[in-house]
Amino acid sequence: MIPFKYNAMINPIPSKKTDFLKKSTFKLLLISFLTSFCTINSFAQDPNFYIFLSFGQSNMEGSAKYESQDTVANERFKVLQAVDCPDLNREMGNWYPAVPPLSRCNTGLTPGDYFGRTLAESLPDSIKIGIINVSVGGCKIELFEKDSYESYVETTPGWMKGMIAQYNGNPYGRLLDLAKIAQKDGVIKGILLHQGESNTGDESWPRKVEGVYDNLLGDLGLVPDSVPLLAGELVSADQGGKCASMNPIIATLPELIPNSYVISSEDCEAISDGLHFSAAGYRLLGSRYGEQMAQLLMEE
Repeated sequence: MIPFKYNAMINPIPSKKTDFLKKSTFKLLLISFLTSFCTINSFAQDPNFYIFLSFGQSNMEGSAKYESQDTVANERFKVLQAVDCPDLNREMGNWYPAVPPLSRCNTGLTPGDYFGRTLAESLPDSIKIGIINVSVGGCKIELFEKDSYESYVETTPGWMKGMIAQYNGNPYGRLLDLAKIAQKDGVIKGILLHQGESNTGDESWPRKVEGVYDNLLGDLGLVPDSVPLLAGELVSADQGGKCASMNPIIATLPELIPNSYVISSEDCEAISDGLHFSAAGYRLLGSRYGEQMAQLLMEE
């Protein structure tokens, strides 16, 4: 019998070295593909587009009639529409120039308006500002507690239920959904809150706010306590504020949330009901939100 001779030139014998090279090549190709995929996704998010979430009750929703000076748009300040407003040619989930109303279709001037304007003026021209406003007049903070809001909604008057319905019955859920849309475009840099009139005297309010804050960061995949929370005082006693007694309770918020800051309402003009700010009051209060946030961003 003629002995068999293996022709290495025609059919090389596999070796451990050959297997290693094949596996290494495959790994390199896989890493290259994943790196390219991640790079494409990272470029889809603009690190210079700063996103801010805002929520609360009527003062954050905006009760003062805006004036012509308030409707001059800043091209670097955008709003992510929270509800469909056909009369304004705005659709939920789309970005528009941030001019009032920033929340629902028939609301007024808010602290958010002059927060964004002040911040845009304070930061480099390369930075854009985006705001999301989901607020419901008259509501308690319980409306934004994601695990128990339904039981609270059952207790609300009919006029409030109609407002809540515009957020598909779940304002927290709407805020979260919009925030996730915004995260595809930019980076969440802060949360603005103005609420408390309906919780006046409730010493557990700071703890409830902490719960909403923690839920938001957790549901958005953000590091705990990594995002500043700015909470505004209610109409002050010197302006005849009917709920001014709530301000000392609001002042304790930083004891629970280290990355939180209370925005003073001192000298912010109010209207005769003792609950709401005038347009001038909103401008001043909003600018204070913006100044505080600018300071925090510059310290990063």
